[in-house]
Amino acid sequence: MVLGISPDPVEKLKKWHDKEQFGFDLLSDPDHKVLEKYGAWGEKKLYGKTYFGVIRSHWIIGPDGKVADIQIKVSPAKSVERALEFVTGG
Repeated sequence: MVLGISPDPVEKLKKWHDKEQFGFDLLSDPDHKVLEKYGAWGEKKLYGKTYFGVIRSHWIIGPDGKVADIQIKVSPAKSVERALEFVTGG
């Protein structure tokens, strides 16, 4: 199962999900409590400006419910590649 988490409100996520036709669910975390707990919310810099936002990351949760792999500050393309490598052992 794949889940995405975003600080965007449910309505905005639904429109984006429907437009992009993702094959997974998107969860809304407007107070970024879950994102913070997983280390996916923090200080970022862009064009010399510092702000707080989502740090692109992924976690693989094993069948035992424990975190089996963590990738922080990973690009979307590399995230998929690394996740597939992890779960296929290759």
